[in-house]
Amino acid sequence: MNKLPIAKRVQVISALMEGAGVNATNRMTGVSKPTILKLVADLGTAGAAYHDKHVRGVKARRIQCDEIWSFNYCKDVNLAKAKAAPEKAGSTWAWTAIEAQSKLMISYWVGDRDGETALAFIGDMASRIVDRPQVTTDGLASYVGAIEEIFGDDVDFAQLIKTYTETPDTGRTEKKYSPGVCTGCYGKKVTGRPDARHVSTSFVESNNQKIRQHNRRFTRLSSGHSKKFENHCHHPAIFFLFYNFARVHTSLRMSPAMAAGIETRLWDIEDVVRLMDAEEVKQGA
Repeated sequence: MNKLPIAKRVQVISALMEGAGVNATNRMTGVSKPTILKLVADLGTAGAAYHDKHVRGVKARRIQCDEIWSFNYCKDVNLAKAKAAPEKAGSTWAWTAIEAQSKLMISYWVGDRDGETALAFIGDMASRIVDRPQVTTDGLASYVGAIEEIFGDDVDFAQLIKTYTETPDTGRTEKKYSPGVCTGCYGKKVTGRPDARHVSTSFVESNNQKIRQHNRRFTRLSSGHSKKFENHCHHPAIFFLFYNFARVHTSLRMSPAMAAGIETRLWDIEDVVRLMDAEEVKQGA
């Protein structure tokens, strides 16, 4: 079977990790779109497997959780008239849990924004950490039941509740895309004894910006959205591997994986790409 040279694969993944879309990557590298999508699927599978195996036993004192919206195939408002819309078309949410000190992405989960997905996400997060954590989330009600079922009383849990005004009437066309103005926020203790000084979601919300900047599929007001749910899942798997192991965090001056003590060296993008070869060897064994 023909395989792209490692240098060309590195070029493709580097472009994707810097926010280029599939079409732009095709134009820049000369690699065909089907080949790029096959590379994303193979590396996404390998990346998810590596994360699942190695991001374990994390000493997480303070965890911040959030959900980032995107859509697959089309937006909800267009679903009724969408031709041949696949399963799971419409709004899609990426749930993320970041450790506040190391900035390690402990857990991520792609799915709906409901109680079932919240339970799966919190369960996955809990399986990767040690010690009793302080967890801060936004005001989404689904977190309360999920954290109670997974952690019981063995957690210090608070929610940061934000209040907003209606979308301001500026009289301009961009009103449609302007969020309401945040008028205030307050911490709400749910379980245990959370430290009020650390009831915050600032780190995970800052990470949301990185996700949108580095993943074309999450960019707002563009045609780079995913057309298949499976591809939408593969791309975050690659990005979070890249973010945890191969990207120097500005404030830490090392990768989050190094700061968390689960890796001793900084990876480069070739290390990320070569995981695909290791996964192929394992499957062929």
